[in-house]
Amino acid sequence: MPVKMILNKGKVPVKIYTNEVESSTLDQLENISQLPFIHSHIAAMPDVHTGIGATIGSVIPTKGAIIPAAVGVDIGCGMNAVRLSLTANRLPDSLKSVRLAIEEMVPVGFNQHKEPQAPSAVLKHLDQELEKILVPHPGIAKMLKKIYKTWTEQLGTLGGGNHFIEVCLDEDQNVWIMLHSGSRGIGNTIGRYFIDLAKQDIEAHSIKLPHRDLAYFKEGAKYFDEYVGAVHWAQEYARHNRLEMMRLILEALQTQFPAFTVTQEAINCHHNYVAIEEHFGETVYLTRKGAIRAGLGELGIIPGSMGTKSYIVRGKGNPESFCSCSHGAGRRMSRTEAKRRFSHRDMEAQTQGVECRKDKGVVDEIPQAYKDIDQVMEYQSDLVEVVHTLKQVVCVKG
Repeated sequence: MPVKMILNKGKVPVKIYTNEVESSTLDQLENISQLPFIHSHIAAMPDVHTGIGATIGSVIPTKGAIIPAAVGVDIGCGMNAVRLSLTANRLPDSLKSVRLAIEEMVPVGFNQHKEPQAPSAVLKHLDQELEKILVPHPGIAKMLKKIYKTWTEQLGTLGGGNHFIEVCLDEDQNVWIMLHSGSRGIGNTIGRYFIDLAKQDIEAHSIKLPHRDLAYFKEGAKYFDEYVGAVHWAQEYARHNRLEMMRLILEALQTQFPAFTVTQEAINCHHNYVAIEEHFGETVYLTRKGAIRAGLGELGIIPGSMGTKSYIVRGKGNPESFCSCSHGAGRRMSRTEAKRRFSHRDMEAQTQGVECRKDKGVVDEIPQAYKDIDQVMEYQSDLVEVVHTLKQVVCVKG
C-alpha cells in the first residue's frame, strides 16, 4: 500500500505508512520535522509508535547533523536468522529441553558469561577500536563498572526487554533460528553519554529545540566525529554479539540434534542505527529508529510478537521510504499498561503451542501488547515482498 497519511506542519513533510497513529506519536514526528537539517521528508513505518528521544519506526535523513537520541541507547539493535537442514518431524513433542539447552549456552537478562567467549581476533579488534573512543572520552568508562570485563563477557548474550531467541518453522516446515539483540551495556553507556553531551552542547549555544531530546551534533562541532566513531563501534559490537549468540545456539542444538547443517546463510539487519546513504540526490546521515533497510533485493527480518508470525522479506527499494520498512509489529501499549491489563494466565492463553516463559515477569511482552503483524505487513506491501513466513515454536526471553 502507498503512504496513508502526510503531516505538513513542519519544515518537511512526514509520510506515514499507516493510518493507525497515536496523537503522542504524531506530536513526536511533528517535532522532528521542525528541525532545519532534515532532507526531503521523514518516513514513518507501519509499526510506528511513541519512543524515548524520537519516534520508533521513523526514518530520518539529515544533512550535516546527527541526533544521538534518535539513534537511541540500544545502538545497533537488530536481527539475525539462519535456516537449518532440520525439519519439524525431527523435533520432539516437548521442546522444553531445546529451550533449556539454549538458555544454558546463552546468558539472558542481566547475566553474562563468566569469561570472554568470542574469538580472540574479534576481541582484539574491538578492543583496539574501543580504546580510540575511551582515550578522548574516559567518562564512558566511569559510567560502566569494570568496562573491559563487562563488554567482553556480554559479547554473545541476549539481554532483556523485547530481545529474544526463537526456534521457528517456515511454510515448508523447515527449522529456523532467529534472534533479536543489540549492543548490550556498552552500547547503552555510549548512547547515554553522547545524548547528554549533545544536550549540553545545544544549551551552551542557546539553540531552541522543539524538544530537548532532539539535541544534535553538527558536522564540525566538538563531538561530532567522536560520536560517529563511537556509534559505528557500537553497531559493529551489536553485529558481533548476534553472530556470537548464533554460534552458541547452533552449538547447543548440536547436543539435541546431531549432524544438521545451515542451509540459508545468515540474514543480518540493524534496526536502530545511522548510516551514510544517497537519497533524492544528496548524501545524508540516515537514522533508522526501529526500521530496517529494504533496498532492492535485500533480505530482511520482520518479527511479530510471541505467539504470532514473523517474516523473512525481500526489499523493493522504495525511494519514498528511503529503502526502509518496519522492524516488527510495534507496540500498541506500554509495558506498564500491559502489566496492568494482563496476567500470567493471559500469557499462557496467548502463547499456546510455544515453548517459552509464561510467568508474570514477561507479561509486558504478551502478544496483545503489540500491533497486528499481518496488518503491518499489508500496509508495507509497497516496501517489501514476503519470502518466508515463520511461526515460532520456542521463544527464549530475558
